[in-house]
Amino acid sequence: MHRTKILNSIRNYNNKLDFIVIGGGATGLGIALEASSRGYSVILLEQNDFTKGTSSRSTKLVHGGVRYLAQGNISLVKEALRERGFMKKNAPHLVKNQSFIIPAYKWWVQPYYTLGLTIYDLLSGRLSLGWSIPTSRKKTLECIPTLKRKGLKGGVMYHDGQFDDSRFGINLCQTIIEKGGIVINYMKVSSLIKENNKVTGVIAFDQETGKEFHIKSNNVINATGVFIDDIIKMDTPNAPKMVCVSQGVHLVLDKEFIPNNYAIMIPKTKDGRVLFAVPWHQKVIVGTTDVLKENAELEPIALEEEIDFILETAGRFLAKKPNRSDVKSVFAGLRPLAAPKEGSLKTKEISRKHKIVISDSGMLTITGGKWTTYRQMGEDVINLLIKKTDFKQTTSNTKNLKIHGCMEDVNYEDPLSVYGSDAEQLLVLAKSENLENYLSESLKIITAQVIWGARFEMARTVEDILARRTRALFLDAKESVRIAPKVANLLAKELGFNKEWEKIQIEKFNAIATNYILN
Repeated sequence: MHRTKILNSIRNYNNKLDFIVIGGGATGLGIALEASSRGYSVILLEQNDFTKGTSSRSTKLVHGGVRYLAQGNISLVKEALRERGFMKKNAPHLVKNQSFIIPAYKWWVQPYYTLGLTIYDLLSGRLSLGWSIPTSRKKTLECIPTLKRKGLKGGVMYHDGQFDDSRFGINLCQTIIEKGGIVINYMKVSSLIKENNKVTGVIAFDQETGKEFHIKSNNVINATGVFIDDIIKMDTPNAPKMVCVSQGVHLVLDKEFIPNNYAIMIPKTKDGRVLFAVPWHQKVIVGTTDVLKENAELEPIALEEEIDFILETAGRFLAKKPNRSDVKSVFAGLRPLAAPKEGSLKTKEISRKHKIVISDSGMLTITGGKWTTYRQMGEDVINLLIKKTDFKQTTSNTKNLKIHGCMEDVNYEDPLSVYGSDAEQLLVLAKSENLENYLSESLKIITAQVIWGARFEMARTVEDILARRTRALFLDAKESVRIAPKVANLLAKELGFNKEWEKIQIEKFNAIATNYILN
């Protein structure tokens, strides 16, 4: 993934593409993968970095959605459970089987959730990750010894998927390129090209070189998540709002709060939501919230009431109540929910099912969905467009398509396991260029990861490295600020930038990191 070479290939590409995908998050990547794997010409344009927005700020779960089952949305759950199985099969280095415990403090909790989760298991069919079972009080505390003991009667254990969202996104980019597609970051679509009232391409602005590109295509796809309305307005200025923005906040705590590799699921908080506490990269992610937002923004900020809600709810179930000083990082993400026809619906009641709309000018827009269903969204979009465009009919092969880095028998305790089959070459690079030393010993990040990210994963900024190629910003925001100057220096040398660039990069990163640190 060499950006300069990709930029040159775009510059020299004279033919009309089959597809242009705007947006480099889960949805856009799924569409571009579907198109490239079927042999179509496709380019994906991302205005910032891949998975910069919502797609790097998830709860890190690959799941059917226990809450959706409770809402009676069987078809959505069944689809997501099937897709969970495909993700686990095709990227086992990133997607693992995670055991969850629902603690029972009332007598009815065990039979109620054991029954419900048995249905959940049955819906997953042959792709099940394991059967749900009731657990005794003793077993529940063996799994999660930090649970509050008073009144605990037992629990229910079930299984779901857990993954690294940004790393998955980078591996999708690499797979798309291997299949003949083009992906590029920091390429912002500034306007649409129209001929005879039909969208036939885009004008894109390279934010690094300042150059403008006119790119023609048979199909333009708007997969920009919470920003889809911005692209829609380029096509139809008076179009109604298509996306409803909901904010979800997560807090990251030290592993001591859940020392074993079991996660906690609180099925009903005091305001009727679900709360997860999930082990991740030797930390614990706790969340999430669901708060309606007026506008989409690239760097959403957690509200104080969201932080308090998570700390208070976690404190009701953990023997040691977490407080603000225990929070290593706080991050907020925005969900692109399909806007309901009736404005009175609460965000938690809006369906996560994706929605596809084709405008009069032929531009396709997709919203809704989640990481777990990224592949299905891609298949649905390409199936629809090849019928509309009278392309040669092809069938999807992504259910069995191994993602770049795919490797079985992964030791998830190894910090480099997220690189999958690339880990071996990363270590060769580390040894050959004397990059084996720790950049951060507490986060187990070695210097070679910075060079690898820049050289092979299209990382262009300090934030790209510390937020998405490694997950330092999400795991320990203060530690990421500490190592930012070293990352800037390494990147400047690798990418050929000067000291002024280094200085600006450190300032930009520190400004972003401020919102991840609780004072």
